Amino acid sequence: MQTLAPTRSIVHHTRGSSHGPITRLVSPGDLGEVLKPFIFLDRFEVAAGSPPPRFGMHPHSGIATLTYLISGQTAYEDTTGEHGARGVLPHGGVEWMMAGGGVWHTGTLDNHARVLGFQLWVAMPPELELAEAHSLYLGPQDVPQAGPARVLLGSYGGQTSPIPAPSNISYLGVHLQAGETWHFEPPAGHTVAWAAVGEGVLTAPAALRTGDLAVFEDAGGAIEFEAQTDTAFVLGSGVPHPHALFTGPYSVHTSEEALHRGQAGIRERAQLLRQQGRL
Repeated sequence: MQTLAPTRSIVHHTRGSSHGPITRLVSPGDLGEVLKPFIFLDRFEVAAGSPPPRFGMHPHSGIATLTYLISGQTAYEDTTGEHGARGVLPHGGVEWMMAGGGVWHTGTLDNHARVLGFQLWVAMPPELELAEAHSLYLGPQDVPQAGPARVLLGSYGGQTSPIPAPSNISYLGVHLQAGETWHFEPPAGHTVAWAAVGEGVLTAPAALRTGDLAVFEDAGGAIEFEAQTDTAFVLGSGVPHPHALFTGPYSVHTSEEALHRGQAGIRERAQLLRQQGRL
């Protein structure tokens, strides 16, 4: 008889810190050190008709951001490419922006309907942290699916995201109906694993509710989820990022020198934005 390996247990649980409609669950200075390359995570929720948060045009360098909309839509604008990018991201869509050596962007949540989603920051390896900035926007029809999991980044269940993964990681958006179970078997070497609940209640095996984030032990085994209500959550798994985190405002790099270069790139692009009257 085959003996099943024990499933991974939860070793850390948090509800983060909330500021209006935004809850910060992970930052580079706290759980980001434990979960790297996943170094930052915000959950955001705006009720229909409520005033949305105002982000304004702001910079990044050294990291990539991935925004996933569970419901609602948002307008976006960034300075990637020759003329920048702008448009509207619908619910189920994914925004990927690799900041590289410096980029500016903004977003405006559409409050005509409820908006719910997550924004993740991913740490880059040295060969990508100062590369040319670029962005990619996927509609829901462009996001591959493996069972209840939408493959937002990396590969899972024989499906691969159109977004080129910067390292050996997977990031999934999972939707379960009440009573459904899901067995997550991480790819080989993925000892980093966590899940954050957008809405609903599930067990993994401890109870997790709307707004919770759970960190799983680094044993590399499977994780069992059971939905107690209709549930939407995100899950990240990957090989640990082997580099230190050097942080500045809106920037994370692998060395002090790279951080200085990234911040210089941000200043150069700010000058251009001022000349264009966009900043």
